[in-house]
Amino acid sequence: MVKLVNPLFSLILALALALSNVPFQGVLASLSPDQHHHAAAEGTNVLQSFLTYNTTLESSIRPLNELSESQFTSFSHPLFPRYSVRVKKSKFCDATVNSYTGYVDFQGRHMFFYFFESRRDPDADDVILWTNGGPGCSSSLGLFMELGPCRILDEHGPKFHPESWNSNANVFFIDQPVGAGFSYFDFEHTIATSEEAARDIAAFIVIFFENFPEFKGRAFHMAGESYGGHVLPNFASHVYDQNARLLQEEVTPINLVSVMMGDGLTDVLTMTTSYYDMQCTPTSIAPINDVQTCVRLKQLRRRCQKWIPQACVEHFDAMECSTVINQCGFPFAEALNAVNKNPWDISKDCYDDPTGDSCYPEIKHHIEYLNRPNVRQAIGVDPTFTANFSLCNEDVLDAFHASLDSLHSTQDYVAALLERGVRVLVYVGTYDWLCNWIGNERWTKEMKWSGQKDFVDQELRDWFVDGRRSGITRSARGLTFATVEGAGHMVPYDKPKEALELMKRWLRDDKL
Repeated sequence: MVKLVNPLFSLILALALALSNVPFQGVLASLSPDQHHHAAAEGTNVLQSFLTYNTTLESSIRPLNELSESQFTSFSHPLFPRYSVRVKKSKFCDATVNSYTGYVDFQGRHMFFYFFESRRDPDADDVILWTNGGPGCSSSLGLFMELGPCRILDEHGPKFHPESWNSNANVFFIDQPVGAGFSYFDFEHTIATSEEAARDIAAFIVIFFENFPEFKGRAFHMAGESYGGHVLPNFASHVYDQNARLLQEEVTPINLVSVMMGDGLTDVLTMTTSYYDMQCTPTSIAPINDVQTCVRLKQLRRRCQKWIPQACVEHFDAMECSTVINQCGFPFAEALNAVNKNPWDISKDCYDDPTGDSCYPEIKHHIEYLNRPNVRQAIGVDPTFTANFSLCNEDVLDAFHASLDSLHSTQDYVAALLERGVRVLVYVGTYDWLCNWIGNERWTKEMKWSGQKDFVDQELRDWFVDGRRSGITRSARGLTFATVEGAGHMVPYDKPKEALELMKRWLRDDKL
């Protein structure tokens, strides 16, 4: 029997910004005379830092493509004095474009990223930041298996990927939170909440755009999948709220245009009660469990539809909510496991594979690639990071689980972003069980916001690529929901052509 122990699946089973946002003058008004004098001195220091920074920046600005290949160049910003970013040019993966790697450094925390310029027009195309899920899984999965400029699916290493998202955009892949992938701590610590992770992301984005003005003001999109659907609304909200402070300091705000969430776990509550539909009704494929099992699961779902709101919404009780999610989720997972189905693609089976992932054995090849000493040196992995590369960090997963991060739906963040004109795309592969399309459609329809009625009133319609039906979609007032027919949890992996077309239409603000 295949045991499903990937952190994404385990999560289902178990289920301040660097400086204050308060205006400086408002702080002064509440201080004692001695404190006032000290704060005024600090304010002078901040102002002096800006003057020094601006003078230094004006004299040292150079295009990103002029960075060194042999060593890092470091950058900072006075609004985030405890953060810095080091970047180097790294020729790998796609010889047709400039590519870069580096770290966001913050008081002993180091977050690794990859950046690839657009193949079409890097000086004009939008910028996308991509993150995978976990929490605690490296975005190298998205880079080397899904939407990156090269794919590593066998022992022969990277191969050019024609349907990469950098065909029409400049794309970041980031190992977040610190602890994921090549990101690391200098000391014993684990990030445990979406809010803490969001502060690092928001600071990094400002420092990058400020130090490479060729990207200033460029349309910016935050994208990801799986647990990324949980953290991205929080990340984007931090970026949006941070813009007010940037304007106050006469710094160019981030042009946050949209959030793109693929097969996301935005709302674990609606997702848990949607597993029945995927296993026992023909919503995607024929029912995969026998009649007796489905009758038992249907009865459980009825009870859980009452328990979950009582324990997790109407009156949130951490222990009770965690227990209910576990009791409601585990029987569905157990029934899926009993028939050896792949939770990321229920059209396929999983098999025991002692050499790698039992559901996606090809994953081992990109892990082996990133453990090669010459590769790690070429992309600038810090020499102090001596551990073998691991796709997912279970310590991070455990920390997020202990903080009950996943039990707090982030759909309210989505609603708030929509109210402020930030567009949101929710796309889902029809074969994904883990973060399935039924659960994602339900929360998009149930979400309270001013455009709810307009969105719900829209009929689902087919959308097409090259004349072929690619899924169904509904859209209104900046919110779009779409399925991708025949894709599993990793839509760009299963349907690269459709995923690229979806992304291109979204960036152009075209209807699917």
